[in-house]
Amino acid sequence: MSNDGVAAVERALTVLDCFKPGSEKLTLAELSKRLTLHKTTIFRLLNSLIRCGYAVRDADGRYSLGPRVLYLGRVYESGFRLSDVVMPVLEKLSSLTGESAAYYVESDQQGARLCLFRHQPHEGLHSQVLAGSVMPPDDSSTGRVFKTWARLPGIPGERLPFFSCGIRDPYTSSWSVPIIGDDDRFVGAVTIAGPSERLRNVDVPYFERAIIQAAVDLSTGLGASAEIREAMYG
Repeated sequence: MSNDGVAAVERALTVLDCFKPGSEKLTLAELSKRLTLHKTTIFRLLNSLIRCGYAVRDADGRYSLGPRVLYLGRVYESGFRLSDVVMPVLEKLSSLTGESAAYYVESDQQGARLCLFRHQPHEGLHSQVLAGSVMPPDDSSTGRVFKTWARLPGIPGERLPFFSCGIRDPYTSSWSVPIIGDDDRFVGAVTIAGPSERLRNVDVPYFERAIIQAAVDLSTGLGASAEIREAMYG
């Protein structure tokens, strides 16, 4: 069975993606500037979206999102569990690299980070940070992510992933990448960690590609826009 999708549906969704904070109401001309579609095509797509409740047209001719979008948002919110998004990505990353994979968020202590989720292979020697552990500020790869990103709106183009060796403890190395979520805001970090002696002999480009792809998958699942994902991860 083909998984090519339906082009018309994808075009309609790109129209909906034009509405953002600060751009809640747009004219047809403004939408045309944001899209590669012909203005007539956009107009027809908007008419279909209006009929289905996904867009509305004001008396002044501007368009905005319709009530059906709010309804779907409520449905998604009621069924959303962060672990359902994060854990499959960590399990895949750990399987690809053979090392521990973790997801960190900001702690209530300034500059500190909380290991919220973690997956570890069943065999071999691995980093022993447990889910629920709070780590103080430091210059490890994960610490650098939080020092840089938790205080700033983001630095697209910065060289990722961050790498550190022997910072938090003398025998551990790690790679870390910031994660972007809803409203294109920094929400956490994904990290691969393992014994430095073993990681000295791995295929570094392979590890970097694996963690970048994990960051793309997590940021997609947590609501980051396509534009920020492209700017961040390439």
